[in-house]
Amino acid sequence: MKQTTFIALLVVVVVAMMAAVFLRSNTQGEPGTENTSQDVPTLKGAVQFGEEHAFTRTIRKFEELVREYYGKPVDFELYLNSELGLEKDYFAYMSQGISVDYGIVSPAHMSTFSESAPLMDMPFLFRDVDHWNMVLESDALDPIVEEVSEKADVRLIGYAGGGIRNLIVNKPVTNMQELKGLTMRVMGAPIQTRIFQAVGAAPSVIAYSEIYNAIQTGVIEAAENEAAGIQQMKFYEVGPEISATRHAITVRPLCFSGKTFRRLPKGLQAAILKAGRESGAFGRELESTEDAAILSRLEKDSRLRVHEFTQRDELMKLAEPVKAAYAKEINAEKILVRINELK
Repeated sequence: MKQTTFIALLVVVVVAMMAAVFLRSNTQGEPGTENTSQDVPTLKGAVQFGEEHAFTRTIRKFEELVREYYGKPVDFELYLNSELGLEKDYFAYMSQGISVDYGIVSPAHMSTFSESAPLMDMPFLFRDVDHWNMVLESDALDPIVEEVSEKADVRLIGYAGGGIRNLIVNKPVTNMQELKGLTMRVMGAPIQTRIFQAVGAAPSVIAYSEIYNAIQTGVIEAAENEAAGIQQMKFYEVGPEISATRHAITVRPLCFSGKTFRRLPKGLQAAILKAGRESGAFGRELESTEDAAILSRLEKDSRLRVHEFTQRDELMKLAEPVKAAYAKEINAEKILVRINELK
């Protein structure tokens, strides 16, 4: 009798222990639940640059804020200098929920999932830096955010960027007459060619790596880029005259994998969303400030000369119908109207 009772008690204890293990293993990492186990979440990020680049510093700020707002242990592994590929690869990984959980990605790499996403890179989209910031703090881009989330399963949690693009020219260009017929390199998106044709230039698509030689040998007279690119590629050696057209201000979304996000505890999800917004604003301030500082330093060192383009309002006016037609093509008419409404 005693032996039977002992065996029965032993069975009860074993069953109870198995049930406890089962319950714990099924609640760890359960979407939307707080993880009460000793496991510390590990999130993996990727960036094409080293620690000093504005994008990397923005991502580091994101990691710092997530830790602060979550208030519990969370580990980050950030892969630098294109160790895990390029931005297009990061976006693909985030969409699949593998290898990369977060990173900063150009809107161009989202076009497979959202035909409206490239609108963010359209020349003359923003009137100035204040308008650019206003748009990124508003709900104007929400339709793109929703489409990317639905079709790519990637969340856009903040907006970095801030590089201001100007013309890099081998001669001074300060007005519409001097711009007319200017042979220049543009990026591959068709909207780039169409807009610069509309304002009177003669654009052509040339590989980024060929810009220096193309200006040096007279194939083209100009290109366009932001200050960091001018400095890194030493374009000032062949195009020392900067025409301050300010035709584009970059928008670089901070992205997070939807598949990873859903696996995280609610508290960590909330921290990620808050940190994404705030680190995006940090990145915009950082890059836009550095952009101006780079040009100022290069000009002070007599590497280049900055010329104001005196008829920028005319550029904006000529670009307007091209922008409207492009927005219609990519089903972004309402988005463009909303952007233009913001004052």
